[in-house]
Amino acid sequence: MANHKSSIKRIRQTEKRRLRNRFYARAMRAAVRGFRALTEKSEAEAKLSEMYKIIDKTAKRGIIHRNKAANLKSKLAHHTAKLA
Repeated sequence: MANHKSSIKRIRQTEKRRLRNRFYARAMRAAVRGFRALTEKSEAEAKLSEMYKIIDKTAKRGIIHRNKAANLKSKLAHHTAKLA
């Protein structure tokens, strides 16, 4: 266990951040899974901008890399275009 007050505080802060980041990452992944399960093109087109917003926020918070965010958005757009 840490001996300095500052390192004890740092451990507490790190744990809080880890849990918060995990929540946002899991929520984003669940939203992406739900989006990929859509079969209606009109519904997918309506939700696409919402998905972009979720992914961009996750990247802005530093939970995922911005290139990963770009790849995800590209794949979701491709998925939407393929729907009949």
